[in-house]
Amino acid sequence: MDIIRVAGIGVILALLHLFFEQTGKKEFTFFLFVFGYLYMTVEMLRFLRYFFEEITTFFEWLTISV
Repeated sequence: MDIIRVAGIGVILALLHLFFEQTGKKEFTFFLFVFGYLYMTVEMLRFLRYFFEEITTFFEWLTISV
């Protein structure tokens, strides 16, 4: 579900980028790029936090069962 949300945001940003390029408003394309970059950074940090929580849980489970 998370991947679909990230892909959807990417598609929307790409379409807005094309729209603003065609209308000649290139300053808005820069802001779209910054927004997309910040959004992806936040999502990657969230994914990494979840990943490390799962790894920690796995190793805790591994040490309890040995």
